[in-house]
Amino acid sequence: MRRSEEMDLSKRALRGRDLVVFSNDWDGDPLSKVHIMRILSRDNRVLWVNSIGNRAPKANAHDAQRIIKKLKTFTQGIKEVEPNLHVLAPLAIPFYGSETVRQANRHLLRLQVLRAMKQLKFERPISWSFLPASAPVSGTLGEDFVVYHCVDEFSAFSDTNGKHIAELEERLLRRADMCITSAERLYENKKRVNPRTVLVRHGTDHAHFVKACDPATKIPEDIAKLPKPIIGFFGLVADWIDQDAIIACAKAHPEGSVVIVGKTTPDCDDSRLRAVPNIHMLGRKPYADLPGYNKAFDVALNPFVINELTLNSNPLKVREYLASGLPVVSSDLPEVRKVGLCRIATTPEDYVKQVNEALADNPGPNRERAEKIFHESWEARVAEIRQHVGEAMLAAGKKL
Repeated sequence: MRRSEEMDLSKRALRGRDLVVFSNDWDGDPLSKVHIMRILSRDNRVLWVNSIGNRAPKANAHDAQRIIKKLKTFTQGIKEVEPNLHVLAPLAIPFYGSETVRQANRHLLRLQVLRAMKQLKFERPISWSFLPASAPVSGTLGEDFVVYHCVDEFSAFSDTNGKHIAELEERLLRRADMCITSAERLYENKKRVNPRTVLVRHGTDHAHFVKACDPATKIPEDIAKLPKPIIGFFGLVADWIDQDAIIACAKAHPEGSVVIVGKTTPDCDDSRLRAVPNIHMLGRKPYADLPGYNKAFDVALNPFVINELTLNSNPLKVREYLASGLPVVSSDLPEVRKVGLCRIATTPEDYVKQVNEALADNPGPNRERAEKIFHESWEARVAEIRQHVGEAMLAAGKKL
């Protein structure tokens, strides 16, 4: 295919289509899926199907509240949250231990999605799955094309039935007309099952995060008066976070502060972090406020433990830190090395060393540093996605 034809294809693909998207709950933190679908919804209609889960619910307050919330949102029917973007909160609870319940949920979910598609008058839909749990339904909705968009090694999450998730994913991979991956390691693994697999790395909402470099951006009150230097982290505190590295940095700088912006997952014990006097856990904050918090950071951390889950990850926060113009110290992950621009640490002691060097070398937000990641926008990534999907659809004999 000639270069001119490729450019034309990226402009024509995924325009005026109906997309059925299986993903996390819409009102969660804006992850890669949200950024991608927001851009695609400018030219397409999107039915976003809230999470149908990768694990069975547990008998705890968190999961009970989540089920109650899903029941409430289900009664609201389809909700148009943005132009062309409709959200369905289905009733489907994946008790993976019971085959009877799995089958019942499969039929229930399929009926709900088909009903929503009929209500929205979807035609020639493309189903777009970000979760292996959609495998029993994907390909049964009269789709014109099926996409599996893999952004994590889901079977490696500690709170899932890894064997069952791996089986679901393989089923989805074999059914999908193409697979899009966000990390090279994922790409190598998934293409063994589906040869129509491509790699499209994450982008960044540069225009949003570069506000950390803007003198007019206000620093939130709960961080503005904390002692400097401020060593910061935002995101989930989960079992893949290296708490030893965070604690080491805090103890190395008793005169300063380590700030954690984000919630702790129910299965993660954060008591060791809370026991350190100069570690400040501020909780989850609105996405709109993150540039203000980043403006207060002197150095940003991406402290991941090294395991199969994280080796397959492409941490979105790294690009968001960089778009904020911050110096970044990260664990040694393949995709972080691909980005470059970060200091790599391999032990808690190494984290302290790298943080100290960053503090001595132009700490805090810097616009020149932020511009180095400008080209990695979500718009550029969606253009890549359009190109790949267009090529795959033409190869499959489909109309764009």
